[in-house]
Amino acid sequence: MCRVMLPVHDEIEWLISPALVPYPTAMAEMEARAAAVAAGTARELIWLLEHPPVYTAGTSADPAELIDPRFPVYATGRGGRYTYHGPGQRVGYLILDLNKRGRDIRNFIKSLEEWLIDTLGALDIAAYAVPGRVGIWTGDRGEAAKIGAIGVRVRRWVTLHGFAVNIATELSDFGGIVPCGLPESNVTSVKMLGKTPDFGAFDAALVARLGLFLHRLALPVQNEA
Repeated sequence: MCRVMLPVHDEIEWLISPALVPYPTAMAEMEARAAAVAAGTARELIWLLEHPPVYTAGTSADPAELIDPRFPVYATGRGGRYTYHGPGQRVGYLILDLNKRGRDIRNFIKSLEEWLIDTLGALDIAAYAVPGRVGIWTGDRGEAAKIGAIGVRVRRWVTLHGFAVNIATELSDFGGIVPCGLPESNVTSVKMLGKTPDFGAFDAALVARLGLFLHRLALPVQNEA
């Protein structure tokens, strides 16, 4: 598999796969890497890639929300319900050791949301989180629309899975499912918002804000009023 490795962080390996990675292949590699990180025999990993079109079912997926299985469907151990992955979408798998970054799953998810919000802000996209709904939202033609999904799993305090942000995704492909179990919600993309759908710019903005993300992991979550 062809990959580009970036010297981003001493403790964390950062990989970008320029070709589409089949979903089962990615899952096998992610699981193996997470086990190695937990055993202390491999570095942590942030892996950026794209998948061929698939639907994936999280641990809370409702079969009634699979409307049209036009693409392969895979059950997965991450949290959440059904989502779509496909070309034009930046998927990020995070295999990070929370034993040394704070054993706080809530803080991990919140920090990940803020990392993606900051990254999209660098692309001139005003994104935000919605209390009670994991993921990233923005305004599209006067309506709230989801631009990024988050689904994680933690095993032995090592994280698996991660995020998916729509860069130039074919949004009609979401039509086969109820995305994330939210039938009233729209989905959008960087391209749909009239911005340049540049994977390189998104990745560079993500890299530039990695240090802040890691810093947030070490901070306690503040109780909301």
